[in-house]
Amino acid sequence: MSYSELQNGSDIRGIAMENETGASVNLTKKASEDLAGAFALWLSARNDNKKVKIALGRDSRLTGKDLLEAAARGIVAQGHEVCDFGIASTPAMFMSTVLESGDDKATYDGSIMITASHLPYYRNGLKFFTKEGGLEKGDIKELTELADKLSSSETPVLDTEIKTCNFMDTYASYLQEKIREGAGKGDRPLEGLKIIVDAGNGAGGFYVTKVLEPLGADTTGSQFLEPDGSFPNHIPNPENKEAAESIKNATLTSKADLGIIFDTDVDRAGAVLPSGKTLTRNDLIAILSMIALEQHPGTTIVTDSVTSDGLHDFILAHGGRHKRFKRGYRNVIDESIRLNNEGTDSQLAIETSGHGAFKENYFLDDGAYLMVKLLIEMGKGKKLEEMISDLGEPCESDEIRFPVLQDKIEGGDLQANGDRILKMLEEAAGSVEGWSLPEENYEGVRVNADKEHGDGWLLLRKSLHEPIMPLNIESNTKGGNMLMATKLKEILAGEDTLDQSPLDAFINK
Repeated sequence: MSYSELQNGSDIRGIAMENETGASVNLTKKASEDLAGAFALWLSARNDNKKVKIALGRDSRLTGKDLLEAAARGIVAQGHEVCDFGIASTPAMFMSTVLESGDDKATYDGSIMITASHLPYYRNGLKFFTKEGGLEKGDIKELTELADKLSSSETPVLDTEIKTCNFMDTYASYLQEKIREGAGKGDRPLEGLKIIVDAGNGAGGFYVTKVLEPLGADTTGSQFLEPDGSFPNHIPNPENKEAAESIKNATLTSKADLGIIFDTDVDRAGAVLPSGKTLTRNDLIAILSMIALEQHPGTTIVTDSVTSDGLHDFILAHGGRHKRFKRGYRNVIDESIRLNNEGTDSQLAIETSGHGAFKENYFLDDGAYLMVKLLIEMGKGKKLEEMISDLGEPCESDEIRFPVLQDKIEGGDLQANGDRILKMLEEAAGSVEGWSLPEENYEGVRVNADKEHGDGWLLLRKSLHEPIMPLNIESNTKGGNMLMATKLKEILAGEDTLDQSPLDAFINK
């Protein structure tokens, strides 16, 4: 097997242990050794072939410890230095390249985080960082090619003891100081506030003891803080319905001023207000946009393609600019960086999944830092719910996912087939009464519907990673989504490469 089969965009992802699905293990200890060794070689070549210093961290997954130890062996075998951070967050691993730590006040040349984010317990992966940020898709391709060359030889058994480092204290102190500076109320700006955390048994439990409590917050009622890679309570994913209900109930039961929920590796987060209102998707983007605009009037907020019209109007009403871009957190971040490089100020890039990055924080998608921004406002005495009281909510919002029937595609080209379907929709939409195409659109086909024919919009696109075509529909009027879905059904009639049963079920519900 070529290690290229493990590439998932800008990450490595694979099956790391035997599981009930019967899927074969392909992210082995040997794979971790070779990929980490390849990273050391790649990184050294970009640092004048000097000996490099690499940090290793992991989330709570059952296979994390073995894969981390294997990665360490791979790095040392290539003659480079490594330090084991133990359980850490993905953002902290990047921050190890820019924050001074340890007795020597040094930074790391690069870092590797072993995680598969919110994916099932039996999966795992590797994320790679340098001081410039996460590696890009092309960089990962180079790594897999280097790793393939290492795969034919066994990594020698080394007697070298791997050094361990407590970097999470350094990172937590950085977050603490951001809150103290922002709130401007002394050492304990969260005194008198009750803030609870649901870490989902992932890596986010540190936020309670190392960030909130030193700042004076009452964290009674926090839950699932202990790392457990079997994830016994719920999937550690702020978008998961069971997880969202769990933090909502905990927030209401404990009468907390804020409930925070992290995903497994803490690069995403969501929140719950005292009323039980959740801050995810458009709500979270709105409040973070408001914060960015108060500090940087007129800035451009970059989001993914499925954000609501209400959010768009909210950003404009508060003096900002809004650019909808492609799905994928790296896409929105890269677009925000591009705008800044061209002279257009863009302080925030955020996807509806909860991946969000501020320019002031190295454009790092960091769920812990997003919560820092909320906590600063609370420390100032502001009510978060009041900050977005004028955010317009859609009357209806639905997502329908069409499985692609790959055996029906002539020639088997999934991407070309998706492009064909999108072109067909684009051409058909122009002749549908009450429908129009926007002047700018960066992903899939977006259609706007007037008040009589749906009062909203739909967006059909290709999935980034799966053989599906997702459809998002939003309407400001009850029954509007049904009108748009019914018309789309007519357009897709006879299209046999899509399983249209989810659309049928929506129309007939």
